[in-house]
Amino acid sequence: MSLDAATLERLTGSPAVRASRLGGGDVAESFRVELADGLTVFAKTHRHPPPGFFSTEAAGLTWLRDGVEGTALRVPRVVGCSDEPPMLVLEWIDETRAVAPDEPAVGRALADLHRAGAPCFGREDRRTTGSRRLPNEPTDTWAEFYARQRLLPLARLASDGGALPPATVTAVESVAGRLAELGGPDEPPARLHGDLWAGNRVVDRAGRSWLIDPAGHGGHREFDLAMMRLFGGFGAACFTAYAEAHPLADGWKDRVALHQLAPLIVHAIKFGGGYRAATQEAAARYL
Repeated sequence: MSLDAATLERLTGSPAVRASRLGGGDVAESFRVELADGLTVFAKTHRHPPPGFFSTEAAGLTWLRDGVEGTALRVPRVVGCSDEPPMLVLEWIDETRAVAPDEPAVGRALADLHRAGAPCFGREDRRTTGSRRLPNEPTDTWAEFYARQRLLPLARLASDGGALPPATVTAVESVAGRLAELGGPDEPPARLHGDLWAGNRVVDRAGRSWLIDPAGHGGHREFDLAMMRLFGGFGAACFTAYAEAHPLADGWKDRVALHQLAPLIVHAIKFGGGYRAATQEAAARYL
């Protein structure tokens, strides 16, 4: 796929001087673009995006950016966005793996982001998020949200596609029916990244951490933290600093697998393999 020069110029106000294709990404193609006005930007396109694909991402980035303002976390500024033709243009991050991030600062900043809150569980605009286009209907309680907008839709997708055996699907459905007693004390909706694995945290040459590719929504803050633990990549100092800044409710360790259940099902649907057994193991903890 080539970069649409006319759309890029319309969104940025400047023609491109040079564009280089970047690797990574499983649904979009991305580019480093140098503009005639001297600005370097990140641009990505999509061959067959679902409706509102890039405008949903742009809204999520802006929402997170508002939540981390004044903290050690950063979120790239949206330079321009178009759903038709599809393109998203962001400020460029000079990424490196040679510099270690300030993990305690990240933990404290994430606590601030979560405290920034959300008007509801889900999203007021009702837009779907994530690779499975999961629903985000506004919901009053976390238990209802996690059951009806995450576990039950994912269980249906896994069942229909044969990604999980019937016994595991039944186990997930049973857990979904017990969330009010399993989820710990009630908390107000937190402002979540929604897909916070290490690949969606990048570090620049100054050691600053940036959040990218959000599935932003109002949810339980333990979800982001559980996702961070699922695949690794965040230091212990990050979690310690978070706990000092925004202590978790008693019993949070017992709920980590509960919050990991949704991303495990997603990975079982997408990749199969050991994620099937991991999903069954996680669900079985709460039966």
